[in-house]
Amino acid sequence: MTVIKINAITVPADSGDELAHRFAARAGAVDDQDGFEGFELLKPTDDRTVWLVVTRWRDEESFQAWLSSPAFGHGHRSAAERSGGDAPPPVGVQSEVWSYEIAGGSSAG
Repeated sequence: MTVIKINAITVPADSGDELAHRFAARAGAVDDQDGFEGFELLKPTDDRTVWLVVTRWRDEESFQAWLSSPAFGHGHRSAAERSGGDAPPPVGVQSEVWSYEIAGGSSAG
């Protein structure tokens, strides 16, 4: 059963573009992880400052294996850090991970 993990990241109102830029810089970093099914970065379209990172996994074990993998640490380091430099300051001021499974729905067709 597909497991959905949502990382709700609160960022200052003027920092959303930087968050999007950092995610774009590491696009594809998780794509080859066993059990990974997809990813979206959701930008608020109103005055909210919470961005959502939505990932889908084959099962909880696949997600946990990714969390413990070297790929997780590597994917969460900046380009500067990967080349021996210092980490940039964090963009988010708060983060919370939510976990869901699909309980119903429909598909277009």
